[in-house]
Amino acid sequence: MTTVTFSAMHMSDGIVSAPTSVLFGVIAAVAVAVAVRGARSELDERAVPLAGLVTAFIFAVQMVNFPILPGVSGHLLGGALAAILVGPHTGILCIAIVLVVQSLLFADGGVSALGTNITNIAVIGVAAGYATAVAVAHLLRRAGALSVRQLGFLGFVAALVGTVCAAMGFVLEYAIGGSAPASLAAVTAYLLGTHVLIGLGEGAITAVTVTAVARARPDLVYLLRNQPNRMEVPA
Repeated sequence: MTTVTFSAMHMSDGIVSAPTSVLFGVIAAVAVAVAVRGARSELDERAVPLAGLVTAFIFAVQMVNFPILPGVSGHLLGGALAAILVGPHTGILCIAIVLVVQSLLFADGGVSALGTNITNIAVIGVAAGYATAVAVAHLLRRAGALSVRQLGFLGFVAALVGTVCAAMGFVLEYAIGGSAPASLAAVTAYLLGTHVLIGLGEGAITAVTVTAVARARPDLVYLLRNQPNRMEVPA
C-alpha cells in the first residue's frame, strides 16, 4: 500500500503536480503581499517584539513532533495562535517566514511545495482560525466582557477549526493536481482523522499560551484591542 508522506501539513516535493505547485505558489505570493500591507495597521511599538517572539515560538514548536497514531506525528501549526496575539495579516507573515526558513535551511517541506504549504498553514490556517476566534468572541461578549477562561476556550476552538481547514486545503490541492498514487478518498479520510487529533493538541497549546499572555499583558493580545469591554482579568 502506498502512502502520502508528510508531517502535520508539511508537504514534500512531488505530492502535487508542477502546475498545481505554480498555481498555489502564485496564490501564496499574492496573499503574502496583501498581508504585508495589512500588517502595517496591526504592528506598533508594542506588537513588533511580540510578533518576533510568536515567530520564534512557532518555529521552535513546529520542530518538535508529538505522536498522534502509530506512524503519524504532528506539531503545532500556529495559525490561530498567531492571529489572536498579533493579528491575521501579521500572523500570516510570521508563519510564512517560519515555513521559508524550515524549507530552505532544514529541508522540512519541499521547496517546490513551499507555495502550497504557505497557502495551507499560513493563509488558510490563520484566516480560518481568526474568523472562528472573532465569531466565538462575538457570541461570548453578548454576556459581557470576556473572561480569561473564555479567551482560552475560543483559542482552543479557533485552533481546532484552523487546523482542520488547513488540512482541507491540502485535500483541495490534491484534488486539483495530486501526483501521488494514493486515492483522494484515502487522503481525505487520513487527513481529516489525523488533523482532528492534531487540532486537539494545537487547541490545548493555543489556549494555554493565549491565556498566559492575557493574564500578564492583555493589552498585547490583538483580538482584545479596541474593545469597550475587553476582558475580565482576575487579580
